[in-house]
This record gives sequence, C-alpha cells and structure tokens, in this order.
Amino acid sequence: MEPTKLIWINGEMTPWEDANFHFLTHGLHYGTGVFEGIRAYETPQGTEVFRLTDHMERLRKGSKAYWIPVKYSTQELVDAVKFVVRENGLVEGYIRPLAFFGGGSMGLNPQAADPMLVIACWPWGTYLGDEGVRNGIRVKVSSWRRIDQNSFMPNAKGTGGYLNSVLAKQEALRAGYDEALLLNNDGMVSEGSGENLFLVSNGDVFTPPVASGILAGITRDSVMTILRDGGYEVSERVITRSDVYFADELFLTGTAAEVTPVREVDDREIGIGKPGPITRFVQERYMAIVKGETPDHDEWREYV
Repeated sequence: MEPTKLIWINGEMTPWEDANFHFLTHGLHYGTGVFEGIRAYETPQGTEVFRLTDHMERLRKGSKAYWIPVKYSTQELVDAVKFVVRENGLVEGYIRPLAFFGGGSMGLNPQAADPMLVIACWPWGTYLGDEGVRNGIRVKVSSWRRIDQNSFMPNAKGTGGYLNSVLAKQEALRAGYDEALLLNNDGMVSEGSGENLFLVSNGDVFTPPVASGILAGITRDSVMTILRDGGYEVSERVITRSDVYFADELFLTGTAAEVTPVREVDDREIGIGKPGPITRFVQERYMAIVKGETPDHDEWREYV
C-alpha cells in the first residue's frame, strides 16, 4: 500500500501516520463496522469518483442495518470523500470509508461505544492483476460456504462478515488459484470472495440474485445496465456449479476487480479458455465510462 498524506476521522484531517486507534476499539474485537470500496479515476475532465453517491447511500443503509450511528447525511459524506481526495492530491486510486464502533464499551453490546467514521484514500492498481484482466484468472470453488441470510446480512458490507471472504481467498491462493468462488448453503453459486459473478450461455447473460446471498454490487448494477444498453439479454437466475463449468464465458465484477475474466474454474477451461466477446465488450465499455472517454452515463461520474 502506498500511503497518502491525510485521513479523515470524524470530520477532522489527521496525518496518515497518526491515524491510530485504541487497542480496546470495539470494532477491532468484534468486527462491528461497515465499509465501502470506491474508485477514483483520471478523466479528461479531471478526477471523478465513480458512483460516489450510490456508495455513500449504501454505507448509510449498512450502518442502519447494523445499528451503527452515522450522523452525516449522504451529501455530507459525498463532500467529505471529495475533500479527502483533493487534500491528498489523489488523481486516481481507491477510497475506503469505514463506519465502526470505537472505544467506550467492551462486550457484545456496543451501544455505549463511540461511533467513528473514517475516510482514507491511496493509489491502487488492478486488484486481480493486469495479466488476469487481459487473459482471465483461475478460480477455485471454495470449501467455505458464503455467509447465510439467517446468520449475517450478505447484502450489507459488515466488516465481521468478511472473515468468510478472507478464509475463501486464502484457501484459493494457497492452492495455486487466483480467486475463490463461494456457494451458498443450498449449494448454489453466490459470488467470489469480493466480486459478483456473471455467466454467459448461448449469448445470454446471467448473474445470481440477491437471494443467493450476494452483495448487490454497484459495479454489478453498472454492468447490467451496460449489457442492456448494448442489446444483450441479462437476467438474475439461480446458478448451479455445473452451470459454471458449462458456461461459454465467465467474468467477475467489483469496485476493486472492475471487470475481470475467468478462464478456468476447478481446472476446467471456460469456453475457449480466454475472454470471450461479451466479456470484452463489457470490459471496454466499463473502462470507457469510468475514464470519461464517452459521454454515456455521465451521471455515474462525480467529479472532484
């Protein structure tokens, strides 16, 4: 990680090296926090933060779901992110807002703890590697099941729930793969360790529904719109493991991963073993939009 200069903590800018928290911070012990991952891109019109308002609205919804007080409005959070990006001189990179319970309480009732909201940003390149973006990655179906609707809220980015993703990701990497694919407790395909999945079969595109235990990703929503704009049929459908093996194309989407092709799952070649035409179409259109190379969907680009 390449550090920047300043981190925003409850409305105050703090030097990067001084942004420390007490050992008895509640969120450190119990994972009582929610976060967002957002990207800023350099465009001909200046730096833009992609779908920033949508991310801040989701942060507030997730905080509400987990009873974490956030005193800032969506617009105040949007303004704070833009301020952090400007003050750090970030032209392109990653932004991490995090709402969590701080000090003042220990034990399983965090309501006496101080609510904290922190925003950091730093330069960050391709999450799954430039080679993976060009030629596709190798994926392993994880032995770990995706967190379940009865135990967690998969559609909220709660920090504690991401231990599930960490276990799946580490298992895949240790086995020599690039990424994990998690099934839900019914054995149906859910998502990657930090990405949504899209499957192409006979020219149609499918993605698992929220009921399969996925996070309703903002990049996922963008990609569905891009596909429909391009005349492709895209629908939400329960997906089986064999559907994945039989697919003509597979790709993963997410703020960090952007649009990353999958060339192999469980040592089985997907399609012809390289990114297919629909995957390439989505990649090119998505990057053109976030980079401001097209007037399409200017409403998604929020300029700093």
